[in-house]
Amino acid sequence: MEYYQRQTEDVLKEVDSTQQGLTQQEVKSRLERDGYNEIEDKEKVPTWKLFLETFKDAMVIVLLAAAGVQILLGEWVESLIIFLVLLINAVISVVQTRKAESSLEALRDMSAPEAKVMRDGIKQTIAAKELVQGDIVYLEAGDYVPADGRVLESGSLKVNEGMLTGESEAVEKSTEVIEEEAALGDRRNMVYSSSLVVYGRGTFVVTGTGTKTEVGKIADMLSTAEQKATPLQQKLDNFSKKLGIGILILCIVIFAVQAARIWLGDSEADTTTALLNALMFSVAIAVAAIPEALQSIVTIVLSVGTNKMAKQHAIIRKLPAVETLGSTSIICTDKTGTLTQNKMTVTDHFLPFNKHERLPEDPNDWQQAERLLVYIAALCNDSYINRDKQEVGDPTETALINFANKHAQNYEELRKKYPREAELPFDSDRKLMSTVHTIDGTKMLLAKGGPDVMFHRSSYVFVDGEEQPMTDDLLDRFEGANEEFSNQALRVLAYGYKRLPNNKTEITHDDEYDFVLVGLTAMMDPPREAVYGSIEESKAAGIRTIMITGDHKTTARAIGRDIGLMGDNDIAITGKELDKMSDEELEEKIEQISVYARVSPENKIRIVRAWQRRGAVTAMTGDGVNDAPALKQADIGIAMGSGTDVSKDSSAMILTDDNFVSIVNAVQVGRTVYDNIKKAIGYLFAGNLGAIIAILYAVIFNLPNPFTALQLLFINLVNDSLPAIALGMEKSEPNVMKRKPRPTGEGIFAGGTLQTVLTRGILIAIAVVISFYIGLSHSNEMGVAMAFTTLIISRTLQTFAARSNTETSIKIGFFSNKYVIGAVLLGFVLYGITVLPFARGVFNIPAAFSFIDWTIATGLAVAAVICMEVAKKLFRRA
Repeated sequence: MEYYQRQTEDVLKEVDSTQQGLTQQEVKSRLERDGYNEIEDKEKVPTWKLFLETFKDAMVIVLLAAAGVQILLGEWVESLIIFLVLLINAVISVVQTRKAESSLEALRDMSAPEAKVMRDGIKQTIAAKELVQGDIVYLEAGDYVPADGRVLESGSLKVNEGMLTGESEAVEKSTEVIEEEAALGDRRNMVYSSSLVVYGRGTFVVTGTGTKTEVGKIADMLSTAEQKATPLQQKLDNFSKKLGIGILILCIVIFAVQAARIWLGDSEADTTTALLNALMFSVAIAVAAIPEALQSIVTIVLSVGTNKMAKQHAIIRKLPAVETLGSTSIICTDKTGTLTQNKMTVTDHFLPFNKHERLPEDPNDWQQAERLLVYIAALCNDSYINRDKQEVGDPTETALINFANKHAQNYEELRKKYPREAELPFDSDRKLMSTVHTIDGTKMLLAKGGPDVMFHRSSYVFVDGEEQPMTDDLLDRFEGANEEFSNQALRVLAYGYKRLPNNKTEITHDDEYDFVLVGLTAMMDPPREAVYGSIEESKAAGIRTIMITGDHKTTARAIGRDIGLMGDNDIAITGKELDKMSDEELEEKIEQISVYARVSPENKIRIVRAWQRRGAVTAMTGDGVNDAPALKQADIGIAMGSGTDVSKDSSAMILTDDNFVSIVNAVQVGRTVYDNIKKAIGYLFAGNLGAIIAILYAVIFNLPNPFTALQLLFINLVNDSLPAIALGMEKSEPNVMKRKPRPTGEGIFAGGTLQTVLTRGILIAIAVVISFYIGLSHSNEMGVAMAFTTLIISRTLQTFAARSNTETSIKIGFFSNKYVIGAVLLGFVLYGITVLPFARGVFNIPAAFSFIDWTIATGLAVAAVICMEVAKKLFRRA
């Protein structure tokens, strides 16, 4: 049996303690046995080791080798650029890893620094970390609970456990045994470490400290939860290994072929110099073929996405999360504050035989019963709005003063006009609150409380301006209205009054009978207006929304059906029901379950893992400590801006407005970012492929090298960065939110990207080879100059074709992306430097290379790009 299922005497025996507390000797032995009441540090991987691990990537190794050879051959500039790019990527990776570890540190910071305990029969204050099982601890309003424990005494003790349960409403604690198995949020005779006492006082006996507390268990789950690489990271990593191996083999083959021709040839040139040139050329091919700026370009494009998201209330903490959002297929969201407004609101009311469905806007048109209902709601109420316009008090009561204000009855004016003369505060045993006021010369006791209590304490009903005796018919009407509201998961309060003698100055509980029943109000935390449209938009985008909440099943299910989250065949289950399911049963039913209610932290992480086993890319929202493990386990964890530091540190994204709508908007940005990354990848590899095909053609047919090593490196420098970054600034495609999420197994060249790369690469190669042949008809030097010019210009102009895989540049707006225009103009300027008299010798462009030759080479490049645009139309029609 759990502690909450036992009598307090049995719990004290179990933990070997008494009401007088422990002795110092007992404390010492228990500290040795259980350790201090704190969350232990996990051993961290050294920073230097994290840094070195970033260089394990196959593409990185190839680049390092190529850069090393270039240094040996005296080519410093390109080598330094490669080293700088790799260094920046390594530093970013280490910083992100260290940030992720801060969630455990935030958990430790939540621990209460001190605790008031009974030891050796004396009440004393000690450091909270010195608490042990069996200690008797005292609590007062404002204290943080320092450990888990069973309540021994409760003086209206209320504790906010939102950081564990996700619910903002404080829980009133009692000492009563709970016989049935209960979810953590329903264990009203237990208190939990790091929760906050908001009202009353109490004592408890410590049943768990350190890692044995609920917060400690969460810390353990945080340390074991997997942090998965994003789909794009996985694809790029796999592709990098294959590309690196392929390029190494290609370079070795080209070097071997050229070396064989040098050894077997009749040339009188120095063999050593020729071999070094061949080696340099092979290294240049490796650098030209590998887009070493790819990781940086991806990072920059993701950063652009984060800026767009920030404007839409989504702060990205980890850059890869932008891309992950684009492939999200499941969003597991909390209810309170995310789907709903996190503000209790009166949505309906009931008055018997009332002719108005809604309160008239003008109070002068109100019936007397309507006026009484509003008066009681505003006067029998302890909440208020402070000078900073902040609502202070119980959310239910603040809903009532807003109800009065909304209907032109300012609650402050009512309270000044009819001041409170006496009161009986609310308590959970009576389920009533009563206050005394003099209204229009009559002293009245105003009461509000639970419908069942008010019904049975009322002898009269206010109908048509008269006090009529309670009849079965009238009682049936009230009970029917209460049941109807309850079936809609609305919170119902009943209101009544009682006339008092004018000389009565005090009231007792005995006065709370023979009420005149006036009416009912029904309230709820209503859905955000924009949520309805966002749920539909996410459905159209193939994204399933799942509600995981600490609220009750009935309420969660009602909200789920209202906003369209639950279909006709969908079901809702509780955390208790989930605990009884095996993993196999959960996987069988998971497609049907749209709502999970009264869940525990273990439930949340289990739900996320179940969806992940089905291949779903899962987003998880949360704001409490209890959400942290699931936020870390999910493919993308989304914390609320109003949430705990622990949840924020465990997340990849933070919603500053706590709004589900912002998640859907962020998904659109994520999909656009992924589209743009693929456009950049397609652009880079198409250009590189064109160069490789031209080189292979020359090698196979024993032609001179079409480019010098320096030309290849220069082309790489000009074409591999700015144009690709400019493509990352493209706007969303029109159908971006009408496509289904990408399958997790989809490669980076899927969806037509490979076809695009091959088409553009071949067209560039054809243009380059034709240009090369035209130049060779004059001289080898002219052939190299023509091939170089056609390659650099065709790769630069290819930026326009890469802006969309389906639409032409003219269709999407030639000047709609100013960054592309800027990148292309800069490319032409940089190329222009190579044909200036002082630079021609460096870039092997002969003096005979004239404007006519440049026009022919440029014309071939333009023809290649036009063919790319025509190919789009043909492929689209096909």
